[in-house]
Amino acid sequence: MRGPLGVAVVGAGPTGLALALMLARQGRRVVVHERFDQPRPIGAGFMLQPTGLSVLDALGLTGTVAALGQPLDHVFGREARRRRIVLDVRYSDLKSPRPDGLHALGVHRAAIFHVLHDACLSEGVEFRNRQEIVAAPDGRLTDARGVTGPAFDLVVDTSGARSSIARDLLEKQGGVRNELDWGALWATVPWPGDPFDAGALEQVYRGASRMIGVLPSGARPDDPARLATFFWSCKPAGHPLWLAAGMEAWKAEVRALWPEVGSVLESIPDPEALTLARYGHHTLSLPVADRLAVIGDAAHSTSPQLGQGVNMGLLDALILARALETHVTLDEALMAYARIRRWHVRLYQGLSMGFTPFYQADGVVLPWVRDHVLGKLARLPFAARILAATVSGVLLDPRR
Repeated sequence: MRGPLGVAVVGAGPTGLALALMLARQGRRVVVHERFDQPRPIGAGFMLQPTGLSVLDALGLTGTVAALGQPLDHVFGREARRRRIVLDVRYSDLKSPRPDGLHALGVHRAAIFHVLHDACLSEGVEFRNRQEIVAAPDGRLTDARGVTGPAFDLVVDTSGARSSIARDLLEKQGGVRNELDWGALWATVPWPGDPFDAGALEQVYRGASRMIGVLPSGARPDDPARLATFFWSCKPAGHPLWLAAGMEAWKAEVRALWPEVGSVLESIPDPEALTLARYGHHTLSLPVADRLAVIGDAAHSTSPQLGQGVNMGLLDALILARALETHVTLDEALMAYARIRRWHVRLYQGLSMGFTPFYQADGVVLPWVRDHVLGKLARLPFAARILAATVSGVLLDPRR
């Protein structure tokens, strides 16, 4: 669709900002609706995989984001007590290095938000703040106060896993959102340095009921100090008990499992420094409707075990923007987006759900299988490349 098109984007996360920037560069009028007083980043660090980096390539922003991020080439996990290696993924096994040498990038959400938001402003994207959008019938946005505005040619919901718009569409399609038993506590901390590997996501497990991780995540745009993201598996239902037990008891448990992480814990003074993330699983069978497209976590959410969330959303944005540019009618473009994304989304939704119980679950059987069977299989020559491709997000690559 090469003619003018008024587009409302709901949500100013990385997915929404990337899409807004692409559409503005196509000459469309784009208005981003954000529920906060000012658009701002939410969350800690994450991994930009080769798929997500390719979207930044298309936007010409990879170098700017990479300057704030931390290059990563390794995902490493071991069992706490016997220190047995149970996860060892190296991006070099992909055998397809990028011209810039990047395999993956640890980045703080503030960094990618800053780069994308500034680029959107420079392209004339309009932002409307303090607007919590709960419905979008016939291209008209209805906010939480019940006020409905004028119609847009297209509404794109990028407002995340708790989206009211996506929930209504899911119910119409007969789908269900399943709340997962496990979540995590997250914190942004100063980069601890040795003995941690600046080029790796490192994890330690005790069974599947305890998981600790340290992810290098670069720097914020306003401060050169290097950062890391620390996370700890936690059941949301058990969070009140965790609070009641106190920080010192929890820190003692963490140190017992991973002594080297003690320096990280020193920068977490109280429970307020940790954010509880709750995870749910749903997949829209058709992420489009009349004048509506749903992308990112709003269209497909799951546990973050494979680290695909932001990357999948960026892929959605790229495919939707290309479909709008190359198809004659809006309906054709929306159906092309849904068709091209279908199998990649379903594959990674299934893989995430399948892998999660081996790393976040009660019981002893699945972690035993992980440590004694899967860990050994992963060290076979053919398995290393498959694991690297899986973590990179390039299986059934929709960009082709």
